[in-house]
Amino acid sequence: MIRLFVGLGNPGSEYEGTRHNAGFWWIDALSRQWNMPLRFEKSYFGQMARGQLRGETVWLLEPQTFMNLSGKSVASLARFFKISPEQILVAHDELDLPAGEAKLKQGGGHAGHNGLRDIHAQLGSSDYWRLRIGIGHPGHKNDVANWVLKKPSPDERAGIEAAMDRALKGADFLFSGEMAKATGVIHTSKPPREKKPKPSPVQPTIQDNSADSSTMEPKP
Repeated sequence: MIRLFVGLGNPGSEYEGTRHNAGFWWIDALSRQWNMPLRFEKSYFGQMARGQLRGETVWLLEPQTFMNLSGKSVASLARFFKISPEQILVAHDELDLPAGEAKLKQGGGHAGHNGLRDIHAQLGSSDYWRLRIGIGHPGHKNDVANWVLKKPSPDERAGIEAAMDRALKGADFLFSGEMAKATGVIHTSKPPREKKPKPSPVQPTIQDNSADSSTMEPKP
């Protein structure tokens, strides 16, 4: 069961539309879907919402500490409300997935992502869940810093939003801990193949062998 949903990004209007803020975009959309408005809470260094789903408490969080210190916000809220790493999901931009793809995983390394790196350090664990939202790779590691801090192209943004929409459809499964079902929804990037309508059965052609009345000879 996921009790704390976190989205990573950088605060400020200059970063709002950049690839690095894909995690913020998803939490913003989840906040609207669940009707849980985000408000700044200085105790947790971030935009936070708290609500009830099916009798259980759930939190949404967008750290406002800048990416490199994301763990400060996540850990302060998790410790206060006694939320274990296994009950936390972090949505973040993922270089190793193309725009239009999203993947769910638990644990593992931070792969150089500074937000995840700090969450690892502050929680003292890597056992939290991640929603990896693909933003594509610039092709060379020296271009990564510039890439993540720029806005995606319109086509890329459309792909990212499609991936986030799938993840929104899996959010209730994430909350209830049905991870296999959530994975099935989130990882499905290709639309189902349209079923072609079956051809109508061929109707046999009935030949009219009766002679045209105009050519019939009169009976004797």
